[in-house]
Amino acid sequence: MSIPFLAFLFIGFILLISSFFTVKQQTAVIIERFGKFNSIRQSGLQLKIPVIDRIAGRVNLRIQQLDVIIETKTKDNVFVKLKVSVQFKVIQDKAYEAFYKLEYPHDQITSYVFDVVRAEVPKLILDDVFVRKDDVAVAVKRELNEAMTTYGYDIINTLITDIDPDIQVKNAMNRINAADREKTAAEYEAEAGRIRIVAKAKAEAESKKLQGQGIADQRREIARGLVESVDALNQVGISSQEASALIVVTQHYDTLQAIGADANSNLILLPNSPQAGSDMLNNMVASFTASNQVGESMKKYRKTKTEDKKDFPTENFGDNDSPETV
Repeated sequence: MSIPFLAFLFIGFILLISSFFTVKQQTAVIIERFGKFNSIRQSGLQLKIPVIDRIAGRVNLRIQQLDVIIETKTKDNVFVKLKVSVQFKVIQDKAYEAFYKLEYPHDQITSYVFDVVRAEVPKLILDDVFVRKDDVAVAVKRELNEAMTTYGYDIINTLITDIDPDIQVKNAMNRINAADREKTAAEYEAEAGRIRIVAKAKAEAESKKLQGQGIADQRREIARGLVESVDALNQVGISSQEASALIVVTQHYDTLQAIGADANSNLILLPNSPQAGSDMLNNMVASFTASNQVGESMKKYRKTKTEDKKDFPTENFGDNDSPETV
């Protein structure tokens, strides 16, 4: 074989090899013939005319994401940075428009995101930006879809993934949140204290009630015991006055004994002489005797007055008249 033939054969082989090309999945290849659009090839093994046809470019049909960071001002004059994530893809049937009508799709999308966010966020105060971030994202998606569909792009979703206010504003918000939580905690603590006070007061009231009932029962039993003691003493010839005096003296000595039994007691009972019991007994007997005499005199006086009223019905005798006056 001659050299020219070998060269021709080599060139033919190279041209044959260059006629075939492959297209990856979820990719579209733009074929131009003499610089003019010819066709769009999909995934698989494809054939083109060497030298005449060329691959002008490849269009990615997979979903892509573009993160846009925007700084803007809210209605209450707070500067915030928002991170907007835009998920988009090229419409397979509009790969021609996506390749030829728009040279820098990322820049175009970024411009629309800036325009919409800076139109929507200044209408809201800072708190509403956090609450209504989904509304802002929906507005961005709606605006982008209207604009980018013409260029062969479909906006899948838009997400506001971060809202970052100025550091001083965040510190102030944290202080407000902390103060609000402290206020709530103080209210709960106050309510718990009130409940404890009410419960303690109810317990004390119930305790006092039971204590009062116990004292009343105790005094009732003491009175019943005194009555029985007096009756027993009367049966052996001791009068009621003497029996009462004897009981009082006995209780006096019982009290002294109880005081002496307590080693830590600092109580002093006056008078506290050996003849104190005897003096007390004599005084009580004398008092009872005088009381009986006064009672007998009052009975006689009332009896006399009643008889005088029967004898002289027209006379006016006052209840406060003394026997001498009558």
